[in-house]
Amino acid sequence: MIFLLVINPIINCGGGIIQIRVILLTIFGLILLLLGFIGIFLPVLPTTPFVLAGIGCLSGTPKLRAQVLKIRVFREYFENYKSRQGLSRKTVISSLTYLWSMLIISMFIVGKLWLVILETVIGICVTLHILAISKPKGDYKP
Repeated sequence: MIFLLVINPIINCGGGIIQIRVILLTIFGLILLLLGFIGIFLPVLPTTPFVLAGIGCLSGTPKLRAQVLKIRVFREYFENYKSRQGLSRKTVISSLTYLWSMLIISMFIVGKLWLVILETVIGICVTLHILAISKPKGDYKP
């Protein structure tokens, strides 16, 4: 990511100016949003950081960012973070239910003790993380 900040070349392409940095950040942002979307269904991928980083990368393309924020799932994550109100109770319950149901199914399929222990530890850590970010934070004034 540092190379994007250091290298900010502008290429003149047939009269139109294309900023490589904006293009790369947009591509990277869309990839992060895709990972965040996959993280909704895959408990091992952290959804919130991917969505927030993806939206941040799209700051160079305001129209695309506005379109992404029209998507309810992404908008909820972004607005909850921006307003520092934490996660809704519905989001917490559905996240924890999905997390533990997928982990338990995985534990039965794999059946190896060391993997069951590892998945249990991961599940506990993710649960604590979800509960920690679900709490509203104090008013933030930059």
